[in-house]
Amino acid sequence: MNQWIKQHALTIIGIVIGGLGGFLYWKFVGCQSGTCPITSSPINSTLWGMVLGGLLFNTFEKKKEK
Repeated sequence: MNQWIKQHALTIIGIVIGGLGGFLYWKFVGCQSGTCPITSSPINSTLWGMVLGGLLFNTFEKKKEK
C-alpha cells in the first residue's frame, strides 16, 4: 500500500489541489442563478475539480516499464 501511494503521489496531490480549487471556484465565482449544473453545488464543483486535478497531474507521472 505504501509503495502504491509513493508511485501515485503526484496524482493524489493533483486530486487534493483540484478539489480545493473546485471548492474555491464555487465559493468565489459560483453560479448566481443556481441553474449551472457544475458550479451551483459545492459538491459538484469540488468533485469536478478533483477529477480535473487528478487527470492533469497524472500526465506528469513517469510510468514504470515492466
